[in-house]
Amino acid sequence: MVTHYKVAGHLACGHHGHNLVSTTDLARVKCRSCRNTEVFKEARREARNAARRAARRAKVAHAANDWRTAWQEKLTRMPGKQRLPRGFVNQPFV
Repeated sequence: MVTHYKVAGHLACGHHGHNLVSTTDLARVKCRSCRNTEVFKEARREARNAARRAARRAKVAHAANDWRTAWQEKLTRMPGKQRLPRGFVNQPFV
């Protein structure tokens, strides 16, 4: 059975009927006419770009915070009071 792409209550390809299967999930759309519309292509492009941005943010955030947590753990393991280096908020003792 062909699955159509539903946008704002209508099918992207323009077909009509109450028994037609439709979805907003881009991966499940099988109708060639729906997949060829500008609305579907734009939605797919936006989803792909959002996934790339999220992956890039996760990678950058992980790399930026990794050395800070490692340094804090190192200072915590050392005996006595150790001051955090500049760049940490108010340079507290660990």
